[in-house]
Parts: sequence; structure tokens; C-alpha cells
Amino acid sequence: MAKDTIFSAKKTLNIKGNLIDLSSPIVMGILNVTPDSFHSDSRMLDSKSLLQLAEKMLLDGATLLDIGGYSSRPNADEVSESEEINRVIPSIELLNMEFPQAMISIDTFRSKVAQKAMEAGACIINDISGGSLDEQMFETVAKSKAVYIMTHMRGTPQTMSGLTDYDDLLMEMMDFYVDGVEKLSSLQVADIIIDPGFGFAKTINQNYEILKNLQYFQQLNLPLLAGISRKSMIYKALDIGSADALNGTTALHMIALMNGASILRAHDVKEATETIKLYSATYE
Repeated sequence: MAKDTIFSAKKTLNIKGNLIDLSSPIVMGILNVTPDSFHSDSRMLDSKSLLQLAEKMLLDGATLLDIGGYSSRPNADEVSESEEINRVIPSIELLNMEFPQAMISIDTFRSKVAQKAMEAGACIINDISGGSLDEQMFETVAKSKAVYIMTHMRGTPQTMSGLTDYDDLLMEMMDFYVDGVEKLSSLQVADIIIDPGFGFAKTINQNYEILKNLQYFQQLNLPLLAGISRKSMIYKALDIGSADALNGTTALHMIALMNGASILRAHDVKEATETIKLYSATYE
């Protein structure tokens, strides 16, 4: 059962000295410098393509750019720490040079990669393991004064698909978050974002249970990020491929916004931004 803990509400994020207002939802664009990301159109393996997509995302309304060098899809190939560093650090340096005002997130569960990424110009650490795969991660977050995205996951990308048995899915996730937030708070980490980890150690039905009950996690009084873009919970449910999952992504983005999401992590920034505009026109 979740511990009886009180957190102060967070309506803003302090990123690179800028106060980001989350009273209206924002978009995080996905940039993968991997050869095996599940959505082939998001794979950026050369500098020109990376800069072109980053520029398009920023023009289309992305507030954040999330760059990753280790595919987190189920059963993804293992990538060494040195290879991950070689993939992401030059890319972050390039983005930081070309778009100095961009707010860059590093998608990694390794503290050393996170530290080097922050030194290269990143300002957000997006950890799919929520600190469970590297015991040094929380200290790295604290020392670097990074914004931290804490994702719920069991196991590793190689094992998580077999770790989907829960007695009470939502309550066990809440316990995970409460424990992590307490540890981060004790280290004076001020800016924490909650990511339910759609697809990470969850079945398709469990993903939809979480989406339907996303407001449950608002009791943490922390921003919620929805990372559902083109995922298997969409394309398997519709019996299509990820390339055809934009319409389904947009539909679920609206549901996520209606249930409390403040950040949409998306491959298709323009469409996600338009969804937010329509949501805001209706509810704000």
C-alpha cells in the first residue's frame, strides 16, 4: 500500500534557469540515435538527419528534445556503456551548438551516461528504470541539478516483458514512486516528473488500465508524462504496424491529457501540439 506521504504541488519546472509553466501541457520530441528503435522513422544515424528533425520538432512546437542511444523496446539488444556514450554525447553537443536554447533530455538508465550528457549540454535525465538499474543514478541527478523523469519499470529491456504479474498494478506502481521520490527529495532533487512506463513490464491490457486511471498518480502532485507514441499498445490493438499508428497515438494523447498528463513524449510533434491546442480550447 502506498505510504502516507505529502508532497508539494509542482506546476513548473526549472530547466536551465528557465521556469517552464506546465499549466498548459507541453511536448517532448523523440530523437533516437540507434539503429534498432521500434519506430524506424525516428532512427537518426547521421548529423544532418538529426539536425533536420530537431529543427522541425522545435518549429512544430516541441519544448523538450529527448535523445537516446539505447533502444528500450522489449527484447532490445544490449548496448555497452561506451557505445551508448559514443552515440549520444556527440549528438547532444551538436544539438547544443546548433540550438543553444533547446532543452535537451538524455534517455538513459546509466548514471555515467547521464553525467556525461549533462556535461555536454543536456538538462533533463529521462531514466526508464526509475533508478532501479544504477544505484548511482539518484546521486548523479542531485549533483547535476537535473530535472529527473522517473519511469516505472521492472527488470531490463531484455527481461521486462516477462515481469508483468502484479497483485495490484496501480498501488504497486505508487509504492515504487513514493519510495523513489522520498529518496530524491532527501538529496534535494527539486524537479521530478512521473512517467507510468507504458509498455515497460506491462501487458497491453495493463497499459490501458493505467491510461484510464492516470489521474490516480496525481496524488503525488508531480507532473505526469505520457510516453505512448506509436507503441505496441496502439498498433497491436489495431492490428497494424507502428508506421500506421499516428491516428491511434493522437487518440490516446487526448485521453492522456484529459486524465492529467502535462507532457506528451512524441515522435510526431506537430500532431501532438495540435492535440494540446484542441484540448486547451476545450478544457482551459
